[in-house]
Amino acid sequence: MIFADLFFLYIFIPAIALCYALARCGDLAAVRSAGRGGHYAEPVNRHVLQNGVLVVFSLIFYAWGEPIYIVLMIASVLMNYIIGLLICRGRRRSKAALIVGVVLNIAVIAVFKYTDFLIESINLLGFGIPQPKIALPIGISFFTFQCMSYIIDVYRGNSAVQKSFVNLLLYISMFPQLIAGPIVRYETIAREINCRTITFDDVAEGSFRFLVGLGKKVILANQLSEISSRFLDGDLNALTTGGAWLGILAYTFQIYFDFSGYSDMAIGMGRCFGFHFNENFNYPYISSTITEFWRRWHISLGSFFRDYVYIPMGGNRRHQPFNIMTVWFLTGLWHGASWNFVLWGVYFGIIIMLEKYTLLKVRDKIFPVVLHLYSLFLIVMGWVIFYFTDLGRLSQFVKVLFGGGSAGGWDFVTQNELTGNLWLLLVAVVCCVPFGRFIRSFYDDAVSGRRGAGFAVLMTAAKTLCAAALLIACTLLLIGNTNNPFLYLRF
Repeated sequence: MIFADLFFLYIFIPAIALCYALARCGDLAAVRSAGRGGHYAEPVNRHVLQNGVLVVFSLIFYAWGEPIYIVLMIASVLMNYIIGLLICRGRRRSKAALIVGVVLNIAVIAVFKYTDFLIESINLLGFGIPQPKIALPIGISFFTFQCMSYIIDVYRGNSAVQKSFVNLLLYISMFPQLIAGPIVRYETIAREINCRTITFDDVAEGSFRFLVGLGKKVILANQLSEISSRFLDGDLNALTTGGAWLGILAYTFQIYFDFSGYSDMAIGMGRCFGFHFNENFNYPYISSTITEFWRRWHISLGSFFRDYVYIPMGGNRRHQPFNIMTVWFLTGLWHGASWNFVLWGVYFGIIIMLEKYTLLKVRDKIFPVVLHLYSLFLIVMGWVIFYFTDLGRLSQFVKVLFGGGSAGGWDFVTQNELTGNLWLLLVAVVCCVPFGRFIRSFYDDAVSGRRGAGFAVLMTAAKTLCAAALLIACTLLLIGNTNNPFLYLRF
């Protein structure tokens, strides 16, 4: 099941909202009863029924597309639950338990995500090992990383061990962030599992954030995907240089709106249920360096590798170039079992390493527009590597991109696509810059009453109409559309 689906929007969400509200009534009654009986003591789980509702619906959500792999996820959570308990038994045993836990979690990803890739790579040397063709469970990279972050944080003392298996299952399986992130640290929501409040503002802001993310996906990313696939998936011999640039620029916008849209929806739904997830994107395409870009793009993944790989290896203190390249090799490999992803990670690792010793030391002396164009060019070239899993097609596309193709520089098809979708590209550009942050600041200032009560009502009405327009537009675009998966579901 995916978020950008009519069944999810009009059946799944109303069903869980109703059950969640009814469960809240039961939880409140149970807390009052415990208080009257003299048994109320902190910490107490004030959300037993609500947590149960979230777990049940999350399991239904995950099992919707591939029921068999729900067993794998539950087994993974159970394994890490036991390891977490073992870590708390004593310092001498805890280190061994942590090592076993990390090895087992990595083994889960390795078996399901990289077995075929490894065998295929070995077979390039002349071997004939048959490939098992293991299907990739959706979201395995995300929920396995969350499992590892949990046991590592328990070992470090950053988080208390979770003694309830159901609560740990809730943390790992919570459907808003289960299959494509953001990677939520346990410590971020540990307290909210047992004690959280949900206000009207939470529901209103969370719902609007969800609709903004839905609009990014359905109105922008899905339409941009038609342009990118038209130029990037066809016969490269017939592709012009202009078509190549139009296609990869469309994909550059597409992947941002697709993934940031999913993160917006996840953060919005989390807030509606009383959970506050960290931000995952911060207008990455306004960056002036690649180092800055990766502080703004997929923030949860970058912070994971920083805190659990880069810093433990020595960080900036020792062997920095080796640490950087190791992290970026793993980042590329995390994204997919294909050599183009490894090349993509190494590509950015080299650039970031070079920036640390050169550009970052003199950036104040360079015109901002030059830095911005430099960053955008390298980012787009990175998406070229990311897109083509076939290295032969990758090489051919790069050749066409820089005028080495046989179809020329421009044709009627490219001209027609550009003029017919100019509005879409312009909207995409506007939505990539912090214009939305300005609107948000203006709205917050208005509803605070500093501009008058009448203006506050007007702005609230405008926001409500905007939300309704987003929902209607997305609904109309989704009717009859049966194939609009999120790009990051395959990771």
